[in-house]
Amino acid sequence: MRIQRRRLVLGSLGLAATGLPALARANSWPDRPITFICPWPAGGTADMTMRALCGVAARSLGQTVVVENKAGASGMLGLKALATARPDGYTIGQIPISVTRFAQLGTVQLDPLKDLSFIARTSGQTFGIAVRADSPWTTLKDFVAAAKAAPGKLTYGSAGIGGATHVGMEEFALVAGIQLNHIPYKGGAPALQDLLGGQIDALADSSSWAPHVTSGKLRLLATWGDKRTHDFPDVPTLKDSGYDLVVDAPNGVGAPRGLDPAVHKRLREAFKVAAASPDFAAACSRIDAPLMYLDAPDYEKYVAHVYQKDTQLIERLKLRELLAKG
Repeated sequence: MRIQRRRLVLGSLGLAATGLPALARANSWPDRPITFICPWPAGGTADMTMRALCGVAARSLGQTVVVENKAGASGMLGLKALATARPDGYTIGQIPISVTRFAQLGTVQLDPLKDLSFIARTSGQTFGIAVRADSPWTTLKDFVAAAKAAPGKLTYGSAGIGGATHVGMEEFALVAGIQLNHIPYKGGAPALQDLLGGQIDALADSSSWAPHVTSGKLRLLATWGDKRTHDFPDVPTLKDSGYDLVVDAPNGVGAPRGLDPAVHKRLREAFKVAAASPDFAAACSRIDAPLMYLDAPDYEKYVAHVYQKDTQLIERLKLRELLAKG
């Protein structure tokens, strides 16, 4: 009996000793700077808001959070680097919600529900349809009427095939019963320049058009959110214009799958504080982006819901065929 008790005690001590290094690592984390991968170019709207978010989170974590821009492939290049990093909490980053679509289309080799740890959903984007101020369309209904009169003739630019603005515009076209000629670009900036230069008729993009609408060079026909935006309260939403559609693409923060639960908890707490901070609210306000915070469990459920929705959209909009054409 004494021998059995001794074995049990030694076994317990062995298990405790085995767990000590992991516990010590979790308690001392972070003991060096954290890298935050932003999958968009420096100076863009996502980069600006993520830098503000990371600045506040760094204060909570007691370590610098270094933003590293890895742009390309509609945000998937940086996301792939995030998903394949070591799951030690020292590499985190922004998760574009379009991964739910691109993963199914095969343009990025990862499963968002298996390869990522979700930390927080943070904010949305303001999408809209803009035309030149000298165009004949003063309302969205004017634009739709012109598209119906000449199916496939009116052109619009987006940041690329399969992205949020392309899919959103095609959803709108489906609801409105029109056919448009999509011109894909490698980002919203060159599409905006071609709209200003008269090479395309319309632009579907996030708030890149905002300063040009304010200056009078462009006209904003509609925004795509559930509510009118703070900066453009006189511009109707798609729903206001009679089309039952809301398009958004909330940004979020995540890490590779397999984080230590204690590290994951620290990150969730830090980014919850950051998402509620005046600094982050001010950065979002500058680009008229809505705050859309969700904690990790609800954020993961949201991503799973969008994944299922995108499965249907891919078939309905024939996105695989469009990608094959290039």
